[in-house]
Amino acid sequence: MESARVLGQNHIVKHFENAIKMKKISHAYIINGEEGTGKIRLAEEFAKALQCVDNNPEFYADNNMQFDFGVEDTEKTVTGRACGRCKSCKQADSKNQPDIKYVTYKKSGIGVDEIREQINDDIDIKPYSSRYKIYIIADSEKMTVQAQNALLKTIEEPPEYAIIILLTTNADMFLPTILSRCVLLNIRPVKEETIKNQLMSEYGVNPYEANVAAVFSGGNPGKAIKLATSEDFKELKQHVTGMLMSLERGGMDNVTTNIAEAGSFKKQIDEYFSLMRIWFRDVLVYKATGNIDSLIFQDEYKFIQEMSGKINFFDLNSILKAIDYAESRIKSNVNFDVTMEVLFLAIKERIKK
Repeated sequence: MESARVLGQNHIVKHFENAIKMKKISHAYIINGEEGTGKIRLAEEFAKALQCVDNNPEFYADNNMQFDFGVEDTEKTVTGRACGRCKSCKQADSKNQPDIKYVTYKKSGIGVDEIREQINDDIDIKPYSSRYKIYIIADSEKMTVQAQNALLKTIEEPPEYAIIILLTTNADMFLPTILSRCVLLNIRPVKEETIKNQLMSEYGVNPYEANVAAVFSGGNPGKAIKLATSEDFKELKQHVTGMLMSLERGGMDNVTTNIAEAGSFKKQIDEYFSLMRIWFRDVLVYKATGNIDSLIFQDEYKFIQEMSGKINFFDLNSILKAIDYAESRIKSNVNFDVTMEVLFLAIKERIKK
C-alpha cells in the first residue's frame, strides 16, 4: 500500500499489510474518521492489495490464471502491498475491478433495500476473477437501523471470500452488534508540520497560507487542502483579520459595518469563530513568549504585537469565552445580528482599555 497517499495513517497501512502477509484478514472492517482524512483511499488501497497477484500467487496459479495476470513466480514473498502492474491492480485503479464493489445510494440515507440488493443478494455469487469479493460502503453511518440489521446477518455468516469495509465519520452510529463483529480502525490526526509540507510541496501553497490551513484543519489533510486552495476561505480570513483590526482602531460605526459584513459569511460561521480563536491564541502566545515564530498569523505580527501590549491575560480569557458563548447562541438560533453585536462590543471593550 502507498502510505504517501494516505498521509499520516501508517498505523492503518501497516495493519492491512500485516493482515495480508500473515493471512489474518477479517471479514469486516470499520475505518472511522472525519471527512477528508483518507478513508476511501485506505479502503481502495487495501482492496487493491488484497486482490493483487503478488499477494495471491498460489491462488492465481491454482486457477490457471498465470497468463492472464502475469504471474511468473508462485514462490515470491508476499509484501502486503499492491504491485500496481498486474491486471487486477490496473482494474482497481480505474475502478473496474469486477470483485471490488461500491455500495451506492440515492436518498439521504442507506436503506435496507440498498443493503439487500447490493450485498446480501450478491454475496453468495463467487468472485468473478479474484480471491476475494470486497464491498466498500462509504458514508456507512447513514445506514438505517433496518439496513444495519440486514447487514449484520451477512457479517455474522459471510462466505469465506467476502470482505466488507465500512467507512464512517462516526462509528458510534453503529449498532453494538455491528461494532463487535468488525475490526475498528481509527484515523489519527496528522501533524501540522506534515500537512504544511504537503501543501507547499504538492499544491504550491506559500508557507504562510499553508501554516494557517494546517493549524486550522485540526490534523485533517483533506480539510487543509480545501482551505488552502479555497478563495472563499482566503476572503473569510481577510475579513476576520480586518474586522479585528477595525474594532481596535475604529469607532462604533465599525461595529455596525462588521455585523453587516459578517452576515455574508453565515454559511462559514464555524470557520469564522475558529479564525477568531486562532487570532487571539496568537495574541496570547506572543504575550507569553514574545516569539514571532510561534504565531499562526505571522503576516500580521506587528498588529498582534501591538494588541498583546494593550490587553491582559484576564481580558484575553474573557474574549475567548465571549467567542464560545456567541457560537453556542448561533447554534441555538438566537438572532444573528444581535449575537454578533454583543460579541464585537465585548471584544472592542477589552482591546480598547
